[in-house]
Amino acid sequence: MISLGIEGTAEKTGIGIVDSDGNVLAMAGKQLYPKEGGIHPREAAEHHAKWIPQLIPQAMEEAGLSYKDIDFISFSQGPGLGPALRTVATSARTLSLSLNIPIVGVNHCIGHVEIGKLDTGAKNPVTLYVS
Repeated sequence: MISLGIEGTAEKTGIGIVDSDGNVLAMAGKQLYPKEGGIHPREAAEHHAKWIPQLIPQAMEEAGLSYKDIDFISFSQGPGLGPALRTVATSARTLSLSLNIPIVGVNHCIGHVEIGKLDTGAKNPVTLYVS
């Protein structure tokens, strides 16, 4: 199975494509660099809204896949900045509906744990958590 994942809990916007064996087929991303005062939730959401539509085709090209190859869409469901999470969820839902494939929300913290397991070769590295 192949998942296209959308990340955007705060200042980073990212698209990743992975298979069920934990192979990373593509990664594309952009970082928001606030001029002052740290991360503003609305600015982060606007950053995601600008970059997600550009990063998805970039990741698809990098992976050498067509949209028909994607089995489901995953997205960072939280925790994170509310406006940023809403933008990511809306993007994921739109893509899921347009491709007529399932959508899965992923806990951002659990994602970090699972990537650590994958990177270190721990047993059962790919576990899907739906919150």
